[in-house]
Amino acid sequence: MFKKILWLFLILPAGLILVIFAVANRHSVRLNLDPFSPDNPYLAFEAPLFFYLFVTLCAGLMLGGCATWFTQRKWRKRARARASDAAMLRREADQLRLQLRRATQPKLESASAAE
Repeated sequence: MFKKILWLFLILPAGLILVIFAVANRHSVRLNLDPFSPDNPYLAFEAPLFFYLFVTLCAGLMLGGCATWFTQRKWRKRARARASDAAMLRREADQLRLQLRRATQPKLESASAAE
C-alpha cells in the first residue's frame, strides 16, 4: 500500500515533470569546459538541455548508490561473519542430534529386547 501511495504522489509526478521539461527544452545548449577561452573553447559539448539533466541525474544516482554501498560495508561484513557462524552452529547442532540419536537408540533396542 505504501509503495502505491509513494508511486502515485512522488514518483509519477516527478516523472511527468521530467518528461515535460525534456519536451520543452529540446534546443541545443553548449557546455563549455574551457574557462580561459570562452569564444574558442578547447573542450565543449553541444547537446539538448534535457540530455545534460538526465546525465546529471544518472550520475547522481550512481554516486549515491556507490556511497551507500561503501558505507554499508561494515554491516555486510558483519552479516557474512554471522552467516558463517550460523552455518557452523547448524552443523554442530546436526552432529549433536545425530550423536543423541545414536546414544538413545541402543537403549531403546535393549529395552524392547528385555520385554
